[in-house]
Amino acid sequence: MKQLGLHILMEFSECSSDILNDLKLLEVEMNQAARVSNATIIKSIFHQFSPQGVTGVVVVAESHLAIHTWPEHGYAAVDFFTCNLSMDYHKAYDHLVQILNSKKHAYKSIERGFVESKFVENELSSS
Repeated sequence: MKQLGLHILMEFSECSSDILNDLKLLEVEMNQAARVSNATIIKSIFHQFSPQGVTGVVVVAESHLAIHTWPEHGYAAVDFFTCNLSMDYHKAYDHLVQILNSKKHAYKSIERGFVESKFVENELSSS
């Protein structure tokens, strides 16, 4: 069976609430997290909630990085999905630990998209 992707669920707690509410900084640093993992950035879109919180996605050729923040709880959730299994998501994780000033953090990786490889045989018939 062939694995198509890897989904990394990142948890960041006890973070700076000011950073978690800074849309411009988060967009810059999520794009940097994509770069340090060797992702190919296509586009990013981020949204500021009122009264607080940010959500954003960095679309990459290999899939995406997404962040959702709850400044009032000092918490951020980040999803990193990739179909390029040679990407270094550890570098993205380490970058975000520092940028978010996270005192508690963890991640879990989940292998996704198991499919069987199929070969098509073409038979030539003689007439």
